[in-house]
Amino acid sequence: MALLALIALAAPAATYGPVAPAPPKPKVTASSAAAQDACRNQRPKNDREIVVCAPRTEGYRINPDIMEAKREARAQSVRPRSPESYKDTTACQSVGPWGCTGTPSINLIAVGMVLATMARRAATGGNVGQMFVTDPQKTEYQLYLEAKARREAREKTEAAAALAKAARAKATESVAKP
Repeated sequence: MALLALIALAAPAATYGPVAPAPPKPKVTASSAAAQDACRNQRPKNDREIVVCAPRTEGYRINPDIMEAKREARAQSVRPRSPESYKDTTACQSVGPWGCTGTPSINLIAVGMVLATMARRAATGGNVGQMFVTDPQKTEYQLYLEAKARREAREKTEAAAALAKAARAKATESVAKP
């Protein structure tokens, strides 16, 4: 037991977990070095002026699919129109066996068909609320998914074209070397 205690004291203390990585070195490019030199050489013109020198930060990259979806959403939005007047002033001007035909009424056949469709959708677990959407427009998320799918398809075709070009180049090299 004493021997184990002496070995434990003689061994250096081990740390738990992986070794901590070295801190990252700041990137110094030609443009950032030139900006730092320009900032050092800049002096205030008078005592009331303050010169603040700070490195320009790299901004966040905005997903191009999101930007395309927003452009599509703006393009889809319809400007509000002036309110229309649905008054029919000509319906009651004629005299005949039907009387005034412009009075509001309920189409009972259409109501029955809507109720039957609602019951069928509810029984099969369908979306009944979707029936009441009179002006269906895609949400920004749906537009984003479509833009993403288009970009991925475009990248896929470009990659396939690059592979085909590389294969043709390799085939011409093998033919050229006898």
